[in-house]
Amino acid sequence: MAGQYSIGIDLGGTNVKFALLKDSKKVVDKRVLATKNYKTREGLISQLALTVSDILKTNKIKKSGFIGLGIGVAGLVDFNRGFIHSLTNIKGWDKVSLGKILSDKLKVEVSVDNDVNVVTLGEHKYGAGRGFDNLICLTLGTGVGAGLILNGSLYRGPSFTAGEVGHIPINVRGPKCNCGGRGCLERYVGNRYIIRMAKKLATGNRQSKMYKLVEGKLNMLTPKIVSEAAILKDKAAILVWQKTGQYIGVALSGLINLLNPEVIIIGGGVSLAGKPLFDSIRKTVFERAMPNPASKVKIVPAKLGEDAGVIGASILAASKKNK
Repeated sequence: MAGQYSIGIDLGGTNVKFALLKDSKKVVDKRVLATKNYKTREGLISQLALTVSDILKTNKIKKSGFIGLGIGVAGLVDFNRGFIHSLTNIKGWDKVSLGKILSDKLKVEVSVDNDVNVVTLGEHKYGAGRGFDNLICLTLGTGVGAGLILNGSLYRGPSFTAGEVGHIPINVRGPKCNCGGRGCLERYVGNRYIIRMAKKLATGNRQSKMYKLVEGKLNMLTPKIVSEAAILKDKAAILVWQKTGQYIGVALSGLINLLNPEVIIIGGGVSLAGKPLFDSIRKTVFERAMPNPASKVKIVPAKLGEDAGVIGASILAASKKNK
């Protein structure tokens, strides 16, 4: 198989996704493992190596045509060393030299980075950020994170912690956050807080589409169901996304004033709420940010979907190889 090949891995708390890509854009092979099936860190790392080896063997990829392996993880990573300080959703992964361990096992180049940075690379090169040199890629889910492309390059910061948008305080007297601060954006727009708001609005309201979609079992509410209810014109669900958009818009207004991005890309599960969320974000930005940068910035949904992580990880491997 002629061409340049790389493997991208998206290592999450639920699944590990693998993809073999040709020239960092064409997906040739995909695999998925359930993270919970591996009880130890060592067991999961061994399976990562075995799966990568099998992908290369099955697709008859020669070492001369293989660029390397890129991995995105949800946690704090020293990119230069491929060293994981800690992972958000997987226990027992503190202080792990994942890059070196896999490189020694596989005898290939291995790059490791934060998962949001990896998604940002993918969206910048092949997704909603293509053609822009200054952008913010925001991911909304259980937590809130962002990747920054400044002057065409991914900005990580000197200690590799740039992009912690979820911990921008938007209320000086707000509720306490897991990070130790108060009033952080994540305390208002993370999944659990969106569901809390939705439950409050749906409780006792038997006419609510949210209530009907879960047959009154409000503990079954998810952001996806709230989105479905909003599509059905449920007023309570629409209000949830309008309020969520206001909080996001306030935080983004500060970033727009600070960084003057050309485009802000919004991805992750919460972004699937669509029009009510995006209209509210844009309205708040227009009202709160400085007029000039606010009028220039585009606020758009991500394009690469579930493949963003593996595509970005593949790009990560290729970009490190070409330095």
